[in-house]
Amino acid sequence: MEKSDLSQHISRRFNEDLEKIRGRVLAMGGFVEDQLAKAVTALVEGDSRLGESVVQDDFQVNAMEVTIDEECSRILATRAPAASDLRLIVAIIKAITDLERMGDECEKIGLIAARLAVEERPANKYREVKHLGRLVQSIVHDALDAFARLDPDAALRVARMDKAVDEEYEAIQRQSITFMMEDPRNISRALDVMWIVRALERIGDHAKNICEYVIFMVHGKDIRHIRLEDVETVLERRTEGG
Repeated sequence: MEKSDLSQHISRRFNEDLEKIRGRVLAMGGFVEDQLAKAVTALVEGDSRLGESVVQDDFQVNAMEVTIDEECSRILATRAPAASDLRLIVAIIKAITDLERMGDECEKIGLIAARLAVEERPANKYREVKHLGRLVQSIVHDALDAFARLDPDAALRVARMDKAVDEEYEAIQRQSITFMMEDPRNISRALDVMWIVRALERIGDHAKNICEYVIFMVHGKDIRHIRLEDVETVLERRTEGG
């Protein structure tokens, strides 16, 4: 094999390795999405078995993180990736950490849902949690879609949606405090709801982080400490500056 052919072969194998890792990240994301949907459903429908299954399956999320992290470490050690590929690997390592933490939050929701399933359900059947859960599920799905397509514009739109999650979370927290003040018998259930919506709010934050990694991968700009309102302006200046 001539030298140029060898270089092309190595380059092709490297690209295949990167695509394989990216596929594993998306598979991990899909599994976490499923865990989130199950956890919320377990609470709303009072399904203790479903809640317990979320808790029991969390080890799979952890195993996926370890496998992908080891593969990224192998590539960093053996391939000496160039700037854009290095950004991709760094972003993947960060993204799987966020996905693993999402899995931990799903586990918390599943655990509480399994316990609440044996108690009398409130008249509204956790309607407020169901609504917030759907919003967070949508953000997680769209963040992973932006990651799959390496679409920074979509990533920025999704990141901005996190504000709606924060607002709903704060409204439910205030409502829960009111319930506790009105009747001390509501304290235990209200605290459980507060823990659940806190977990959902954190999942939204992790999805927002993944959106920020997409922008980092494409533009090479870390926007974690930049207000979302200013991101477009910063990226435009970066493009104009070459």
